[in-house]
Amino acid sequence: MSENKQIRDVFDAIADPTRRRLIQLLSEKAEIPLHELTVQFPMGRTAVSKHLTILKEAGLVLDRKVGRETRFRLNASPLREIQDWVAFYSKFWSKNMLRLGQLLEEEEE
Repeated sequence: MSENKQIRDVFDAIADPTRRRLIQLLSEKAEIPLHELTVQFPMGRTAVSKHLTILKEAGLVLDRKVGRETRFRLNASPLREIQDWVAFYSKFWSKNMLRLGQLLEEEEE
């Protein structure tokens, strides 16, 4: 298994729809070989590999060689940063929607 140090921003890594789809596919199985991932996209193996490299640089994907085949798996722990960021704004919007609701009720009275 290769060591994947986070050298790319997680937000940058998930910004692309292809990479988000790769994360989804990897979340559905313990491990997936590159050739199985490649058939899921209208692009070649090299393009899929480039997307996987970006995900690896963000620490979201781990890989290992099995013979001549490379298998990939999801490392979801870096997604915690995104979850925390979204949770902050979720609280922000909940508070603002509550305030808006109160203001609308006051105007109706």
